[in-house]
Amino acid sequence: MLMFSKIVPAFSSQNISALGPLVLVALSYEAIGIALSWLIKQIFWVPHRFRYGIIIAGGWANVGDIPTSVVMTLMASSPFNGTQDENLAVAYLAAFLLVFCVTLFTTGIVKWLEMDFDGPDVEDEEVRARLRLKQKAVVASLAKLPTRLLCCRSERIAPGGADSDVEACETVTSTQENTNSDNAISDPTTLEHEGKKEKSETTTKTHVPTRTRIFRGFCNAVRSASSPPSVSIVISFIISVVPTLKALFVANVPGVNMPPAPDGQPPLAFLLNTATFIGAASVPIGIMTLGSAIARLEITSGSWRKFPLASIGALATARLIVMPILGVLISQGLTRIGLINAEDKVLRFVCIFFSCLPTATTQVYLTQVYSGTGTAGHLSAYLIPQYILMIGTMTGLTAYTLRLLFG
Repeated sequence: MLMFSKIVPAFSSQNISALGPLVLVALSYEAIGIALSWLIKQIFWVPHRFRYGIIIAGGWANVGDIPTSVVMTLMASSPFNGTQDENLAVAYLAAFLLVFCVTLFTTGIVKWLEMDFDGPDVEDEEVRARLRLKQKAVVASLAKLPTRLLCCRSERIAPGGADSDVEACETVTSTQENTNSDNAISDPTTLEHEGKKEKSETTTKTHVPTRTRIFRGFCNAVRSASSPPSVSIVISFIISVVPTLKALFVANVPGVNMPPAPDGQPPLAFLLNTATFIGAASVPIGIMTLGSAIARLEITSGSWRKFPLASIGALATARLIVMPILGVLISQGLTRIGLINAEDKVLRFVCIFFSCLPTATTQVYLTQVYSGTGTAGHLSAYLIPQYILMIGTMTGLTAYTLRLLFG
């Protein structure tokens, strides 16, 4: 209701071009968040039951209740233009929400959360041991890089490719590879992991025909795309850019002579008024839902020592410090090249503001469903620090953005 009541009056064929930059910025933020969370996963240990969840936590932000409440509050007063900018800001916000729904649900990426709970549990120490082996392999590869470069240089210099330097390089490289191989084989964690891998490979899985998999994927995509927010946003955009349809809801549409209803309003204005009235409840209900979700997250006293504090801190830093910096650079860069209209202060503010959002609380509900126990234990530890840090970073970015646009 909120999306419908804001998009239909705010968008037209003249400003619909802003939809392109909004989608581009939204996709860029998701791609950067995914890349940062993947990098965090490679450097710091992450619990086995959160190995895919951290990717979604990094890529998909809270583009619903928090930005809606903040943006509507800011746009309602100076230096913005009140109701007009408020409607426009929520309409721009709808583009981020549409990208969120399509990329997470329609594409089936949401199933990554379900994959976190597939298979047996893996002890935290075993996960740490695997990460240490991976890090040692990377360090070993980097250590061998100068030797390999020396070998390549010697091969180019030595006639016939046979030289004592070349032989020495080959000997050193061979010795390093054998040493790394021996270390990997002698590690009991590796042996245990390989044994589990061989055992899992011996399981026989039922073969599903390719045609059946494609059909199931198509059905899932259609089912996800038919969610109320997605349908409402798509229908609203269509109505807003077709003058005859828009004139059924909004008065004084240029180029359209729409006979009014007996009350003097457009024929379907009562539907828009109803949507406006009910949609006004969206923000307080959204904040209540957010508070409820955070209140249900439980971390027992003294259990912080068991959590992966390094990856928790890294994800909070990436989402609420690194992302806003990149968001300012991206938005300003797109403005300089003319992709974002420099005179559209609302558009520029929305693009920058959406870079400082914490992980979506939608992931809480989804994790509670897929976990099978109704809990979201690991997510709690990653989510709560972000929402605490958000108070300072969001306030700072908002002040900086207002100074950037109106200073």
